[in-house]
Amino acid sequence: MAGQAPNMLAPPTDDELLHAQADLWRHSLYFVTSMAFQCAVKLGIPTAIHRAGGAASLPDLVAALSLPPAKLPFLRRLMRLLVHSGVFAAADDTTGSAGTYRLTPLSWLLVEGEGAAPVVDGHPCQVPVVLAGTSRHFVEAAMGLAEWFRKDVPAAAPPSPFEEVHGAVLFDESMASLHPEVDTIFNQALAAYDHSGFATVLRECSEVFQGVRSLTDCRGGDGAAAKAIVEAFPHIKCTVLDFPRVIGNKRGDGVVNYVAGDMFRAIPPAQAVMLKLVLHHWSDEDCVKILAQCKKAIPARKDGGKVIIIDIVIGAPSGPLLEAQLLMDVGMMVATKGRQRDENDWRDLFKKAGFNDYKIVKKLGARAIFEVYP
Repeated sequence: MAGQAPNMLAPPTDDELLHAQADLWRHSLYFVTSMAFQCAVKLGIPTAIHRAGGAASLPDLVAALSLPPAKLPFLRRLMRLLVHSGVFAAADDTTGSAGTYRLTPLSWLLVEGEGAAPVVDGHPCQVPVVLAGTSRHFVEAAMGLAEWFRKDVPAAAPPSPFEEVHGAVLFDESMASLHPEVDTIFNQALAAYDHSGFATVLRECSEVFQGVRSLTDCRGGDGAAAKAIVEAFPHIKCTVLDFPRVIGNKRGDGVVNYVAGDMFRAIPPAQAVMLKLVLHHWSDEDCVKILAQCKKAIPARKDGGKVIIIDIVIGAPSGPLLEAQLLMDVGMMVATKGRQRDENDWRDLFKKAGFNDYKIVKKLGARAIFEVYP
């Protein structure tokens, strides 16, 4: 019939469907990779390889980890998957017990040093991040996504799936009261995540801090970032602002000053305010409120006033980095009321909060460093 639209429902070929079936298995079983990853961390495999001088065979690992010898064939299968996933590298025969395994940059981040000292300078051990992200509480929240989508909630910012499943808000006093042990795990993960890579920011983006006389680190936690700033730039007077339960009994030590407060209400005045991996925890409406308080706390641009933001910017080229950004976005949807944002989303937030201009100083991995000007 003349004018009839072409049929757009041509079925896939047999070869396409066979490959699609393999993709279906991969997507259905991705959680197995996550659990294998968690297993390697809990067993301490990255640390065992590191202590063995950087290379270890399966018999070496069985002995170092005090595993039953009969589990060696099963460990081989686990390591084969983790080598394919990039967690470890293999040398020699990766299918037999004669093969040896080495650390990759990823597994270097999972080596546990003596005490709290990082094995890689400026990159604290990320084991808490893995344990939190693969924890029962996080997985159970993700398993409730379909039910969460179906529920008709009129509020603009509905409770997160995590809150609905567990009856507590992540990183909130309600979580500490209801599940103190889980709260500790997630806060340790938050600290490890926040501190990772900050030394690289100071090295690669030193111009951001040059000329700054005073800085307030919002949600600065234990003050590790502020202390690193002062060590690299002794002329900067740093203040850490965080909620009272985080600040606790911390007092100024002559290097960093601590203020217990609420960034939604007031931020200690400074030439620059820093928000390092903070805003992705919050809704757009809350971000505008936080940024508005930042604007009140800094002087005009001609006097050096600016907000320094370190956060994920969705938009990496297609590949593992973009996938990580998108996974982090859905992860925030599962666990918080926040989100990851692309550059247009960030621009809209800055404009709504009353800022006049911004620039991306540099992109480092999945994150970017912004300067935002009043």
